[in-house]
Amino acid sequence: MSSATPTSGTSPARRLSLAGVLRLRRPSEIWFKPALSSVAAVAPPNLLLLALGRLDLAMYTMAGSLCALYAHNRPYAARARTLAWVVLGMIGGLAVALVTASLTRDAVVLVTVGALLAAVQKALCDATRVGPPGNVVLTFISSAALFVPQTLGQIPGHLALAAAAGVWAWLVGMAPAPVRPHGPERRATAQALNAAAAYAAAHGTGADEDHAPARAAGYAAVQAAWQTLLALPSTGARAATRHALERLVVRAEVALAAPADTDPERLRAWAHALRGAGRIPRTGDAPADTDELLGVEAELAARPAPLWRRLGPLAPLAARTALGCALAGYASLALGIGRPYWALVTAAALYQANLTLTWSRAVQRVVGNLAGVLLFAAIAPLAHLGQALLVLCCLALNFGAEALITRNYWLGSVCVTPMALLVTEFAGYQATGDLMTERAVDTVVGALVGFLAAVVVTNRRAGSRVEGAVTAADRARERAARLLAEPAPAPAALEAARRGLAAALTDLRATADGAAGEWWGRALPQERVVLAERSGHRTLAEAVRRQAVRPDRDAGTRTEDVRP
Repeated sequence: MSSATPTSGTSPARRLSLAGVLRLRRPSEIWFKPALSSVAAVAPPNLLLLALGRLDLAMYTMAGSLCALYAHNRPYAARARTLAWVVLGMIGGLAVALVTASLTRDAVVLVTVGALLAAVQKALCDATRVGPPGNVVLTFISSAALFVPQTLGQIPGHLALAAAAGVWAWLVGMAPAPVRPHGPERRATAQALNAAAAYAAAHGTGADEDHAPARAAGYAAVQAAWQTLLALPSTGARAATRHALERLVVRAEVALAAPADTDPERLRAWAHALRGAGRIPRTGDAPADTDELLGVEAELAARPAPLWRRLGPLAPLAARTALGCALAGYASLALGIGRPYWALVTAAALYQANLTLTWSRAVQRVVGNLAGVLLFAAIAPLAHLGQALLVLCCLALNFGAEALITRNYWLGSVCVTPMALLVTEFAGYQATGDLMTERAVDTVVGALVGFLAAVVVTNRRAGSRVEGAVTAADRARERAARLLAEPAPAPAALEAARRGLAAALTDLRATADGAAGEWWGRALPQERVVLAERSGHRTLAEAVRRQAVRPDRDAGTRTEDVRP
């Protein structure tokens, strides 16, 4: 059989379609958590500065306060580490910006430094998978700080304000832990169960290829659940909860591998039971000889690639960010706009995993920002009645931005834009018309120039990464197939091989989707991808069937039927 005939995929013209770009999605299950956290982190420092008559310092406290937006999907032990790193990263970027601002007022130099900072922030956030809001908040703060007049003597005090607000943001982010200590891992497990139920319910209603997106979403949710659970301690007080959730994730894996033998309603019932703080439902699986499930040790032993290796594939994206942000800032300067960092931040917010997604984000950004400018025109008269109202309006918009952004990026931008405009008035009211004009022009300039830079800087490594992902999936399938060919394979080895194959197939689908969105790279081996996925999922199903009839080590009988 031929390895494949490469195909070129969809033409760039079709990828410029606006269909679905502005469509609203269902809100996130925890949309109110980042929204409330943002208000709780921003309000006390701003109100304190208001009482002291020093709202002009709010930019520095907001640098720390906005760190509360991160890591809401992580278990609290992992969240504590992530938030600490975000605060340090925020203060580091702010420090570079303030030192630069104190040494030069050359706008070209400031834009160049801002673009380089944006590229570094983008690469690090993507490599560490810090999650939303990613690099955008970091870039917004550091870019704005570059254009604030500064002296070296003021920098320690300003950084201290950011650090103090960052500590408060850390406390806000960790505040729910005593009330619902297992909330993040329960949510991740419920999402995996619901995604598996959706695939199982759709299976059999059409060709298998029609359900490939649902299957890919299911495996991605399962992998996310595993990453969440494996961030928890395997011993101690929380170990029992972790192991109970692991068994539910295994049942989601079983459903994805053998959907015809799955009862979707039972999966949904388990997911619903996890929404509260009640007892975790039992699957009926016989416990293993140890507290750890088979194969989990293999996943724990697999260390993530070093940071430098994860940064390597992101080089084209970092180059796009640096070039696009720099050119957007220079274009704004050429037009005589007083705040080129708005254009710079607009460009920085565009860059996604591939060019097609970047185009979608550019449309969303322009629509949301222009609508936000109109909202600012309606809000500004009220906010100008007093500084207290100015702060309250910003807090309301802060809540609205985080509450709406999960529906669609453009909808959240409708609130982010007037909030950013009002923040510029903390040091003194400005002409509303001038602010609106400058923001609208910078938005359009940043989006156009930023997108053109993304078109120019191609990602020629995308095809090679697909080839590597196909090879990795084939090797994982061969390993599992060799074990299945044995009369009595070791259960732990078979379980580890099955999980390895599931992870490889998930990575293959994500890599193929990302590469398909690039326009100018070499043709992708679509046929090889399809064949690798088909054979891999057949092997997964066979592994599930073999495990479903293996002898129960505890009772000497067979385990329960594969149906959850």
